[in-house]
Amino acid sequence: MSKRVHSAFRAAAEAGLGLLAACNRLRLPGTPNPFVVGVHEPMREELTLENLSVTGAIPPGLDGLYLKMGANPVRPVTRGHDWFLGDGMVHGLAIEGGRALWYRNRWIGSRLAAAALQRPAAPGPRRGGNDTVNTNVVEIGGRIFAVVEAGSFPVELSPTLEAQAYNPFDGTLAGSFTGHPHRDPLTGETHAIAYDGRIWDRVRHVVVAPTGQVVRDIAVAVEHGPCIHDCAITARFVIVLDLPVTFSVGALLAGYRFPFRWNPGHRARVGLLPRQGDGADILWCEVEPCFVFHIANAYDDADGRVILDVIAYETVFASTGGGLDRPGRLERWTVDPAARQVARRVLDPAAQEFPRIDERRFGQRHRSLYTVSVPADGNTQLAGATQAYKHDLETGERQVHEFGADRIPGEFVFVPAHPGAGEDEGWLVGLVIDTARDTTDFAILDARSFEAPPVATIRLGHRIPPGFHGNWFPARASGEAGVRGDGADRGP
Repeated sequence: MSKRVHSAFRAAAEAGLGLLAACNRLRLPGTPNPFVVGVHEPMREELTLENLSVTGAIPPGLDGLYLKMGANPVRPVTRGHDWFLGDGMVHGLAIEGGRALWYRNRWIGSRLAAAALQRPAAPGPRRGGNDTVNTNVVEIGGRIFAVVEAGSFPVELSPTLEAQAYNPFDGTLAGSFTGHPHRDPLTGETHAIAYDGRIWDRVRHVVVAPTGQVVRDIAVAVEHGPCIHDCAITARFVIVLDLPVTFSVGALLAGYRFPFRWNPGHRARVGLLPRQGDGADILWCEVEPCFVFHIANAYDDADGRVILDVIAYETVFASTGGGLDRPGRLERWTVDPAARQVARRVLDPAAQEFPRIDERRFGQRHRSLYTVSVPADGNTQLAGATQAYKHDLETGERQVHEFGADRIPGEFVFVPAHPGAGEDEGWLVGLVIDTARDTTDFAILDARSFEAPPVATIRLGHRIPPGFHGNWFPARASGEAGVRGDGADRGP
């Protein structure tokens, strides 16, 4: 069969499946989706707020941008919606000289979002029909990119969020990307494991050079179309998590828009891909069936094994309608390349997520690890999840920062106090929702006095939905004029 005939046949088959799925979607329950109500209710307008109120004192030298992404549907959602879907919205907060200069939130200008907002879509090349980007905001090659897994090209953002453009790394990205790229602090390279819901037999290791262009894109053979949300690196390896959540034709045909489900017939394994190796060089190591959304870090130990700290779930998406089933717990995995086995050890059984470290330690041994609590009963409104945790991985001690009743923290990011700061010498920054007042605080914690009250908070008079992921962009990387938003915007 010629390539042209094969492509035409596949397009016709996909159109037929899409029509059947759309018909079956009408049979799904019409109850409101839990991730677009209450604490998750989307924002309905774009705001620009300046000279924000600060309680306490912002630490000297903490100058830069905090940017966070999440799904924020422009239109009311329809049957079959999922938390991981929906138009992307980026939230930005600029800090300089002890002042909170501004807050802005902006929708990513996908075709659908732009049409709903009755304005032009963001410029730049698209990859396929779905150009939604909603998962993370990262620095690559000295520029700011909004990213998503399994679909669209990244979107480059200006430091003031007023300009955006779809940008496949200056034309060097040939396929999908990831929502969790990781920068090697020793080489400046950014690594990603990318998958595509339409391609079931392979995933890709993508490396972006410090200049911002793709310099490596190699395929790794898999089966069943696994969902790979995150990855990690060590000095020797790139970590590929091939776990039992795979593309589900049944879920797709039933009308669900996120067609990945628990697949007990898919073997669970951790892949150790040599940093410069081909896909055939990967070492697969068996692990007990489970799923991992987020890896805190990985490194090589003195005995040639790989140490991996993760949030592990017993199962996810096991029911027809999807869902996270039971919450995850913090585990340490020891991967033995010689035995091709993975030993799992629970570090903390408490329900938690969004693990972060001092990212200057990526791929190297780390001691401190930070997470936030999630409801042990799976409450989608996050009721009672009011704590952040600091784990000392040498002593096993866990410290708890309690934000207070009705105050729900999102992912917190570590910011070094200065370029030569030691691990854990710095600040933890993130958003905290006050569900009683429907407002949000940007909280700054001293990482070395973790249980103490925040050293500073910046009050925002509206609720920012929990969303997904964000990062801190130091002023030296984002540019002073861009942080100020004083008209000297460095557009993409």
